[in-house]
Amino acid sequence: MPLVKIDLIKGVRTREGIQKLSATIQQVMIESFSAPKQDRYQIITQHEDYEIICEDSGLGYSRSNQLVIIQIFQQGRDQQQKKDVYKALQKSLHSECGVSGDDLIVTCVENSRADWSFGMGEAQFLTRQL
Repeated sequence: MPLVKIDLIKGVRTREGIQKLSATIQQVMIESFSAPKQDRYQIITQHEDYEIICEDSGLGYSRSNQLVIIQIFQQGRDQQQKKDVYKALQKSLHSECGVSGDDLIVTCVENSRADWSFGMGEAQFLTRQL
């Protein structure tokens, strides 16, 4: 059940474009991270262009206003699964949404079962509701 935060520059994409981006990311979560189909947890935030500063870290990337930053809060994925999801996101977002590899930043944040509550003040993983 990954929680995916998606940060974009405001006004660059249409509503439909953002929905397609969101759906494409969800499909990668299902295929690469074995996320259950009915579990979709995404937060999409748009920022003014001056509120996101992403330089290339000396890698030679040319960033544009099409930048997409994805943070995946998850548990239990190994290094290979993370590498696979980075590659799958790059490939799918490029083919489906036109996102350049230069404009894609992805990070996985590891947490544990105790770090999740899906509502009602319960730790559903710990109480075995999930």
